[in-house]
Amino acid sequence: MSALKRKRGGKGPGGKSKKVKLVENGNEPKTTETEQNKEISVPAPVSMGKWKNKERVLVFSSRGINFRTRHLMQDLRTMMPHTKADTKMDRKDKLFVINEVCEIKNCNKCLFFEAKKKQDLYMWVANVPHGPSAKFLVQNVHTLAELKMTGNCLKGSRPLLSFDPQFDKEPHYALLKELFIQTFSTPQYHPRTVSPPPQYW
Repeated sequence: MSALKRKRGGKGPGGKSKKVKLVENGNEPKTTETEQNKEISVPAPVSMGKWKNKERVLVFSSRGINFRTRHLMQDLRTMMPHTKADTKMDRKDKLFVINEVCEIKNCNKCLFFEAKKKQDLYMWVANVPHGPSAKFLVQNVHTLAELKMTGNCLKGSRPLLSFDPQFDKEPHYALLKELFIQTFSTPQYHPRTVSPPPQYW
């Protein structure tokens, strides 16, 4: 007769597996009240200040964009730590659907890339839900993979926005300047920002 081979932890020939319970001196182990009430306290994260400007930007696009636009959107999400992503919007949907999507995602700013006939690319910068909004034609797109920049650039650090003096003279340019500042500038003391190391002279 051939001997039955049993695997470790498997069932025996009877089809039942035995459960072994370890006890000490024939008594079940008891937990004391101090062990039950014992909790692990985690200290609060160390921060230089309080995160007050809670701007959230939704970055998404319509269907029909090419790979270069998709990489551009990914680069914007990488450089701006206060962004959120969403699925592509259908071409048949109207633009007011963006307000509902931003409300679901808890965002108050929006960057929407709209592709027309798979050739022209438009970028909507909007303040949700009451406006204002601006529409731009996007040309000559270059992603971060193409630009070989040298230097110590921290991911998620606070970017600098530079404007021409013309933006302070005309009222519509001043409105666009404020819209750009609120959309692209990283909120101070944001949890996902990386502060530069201190410099010692």
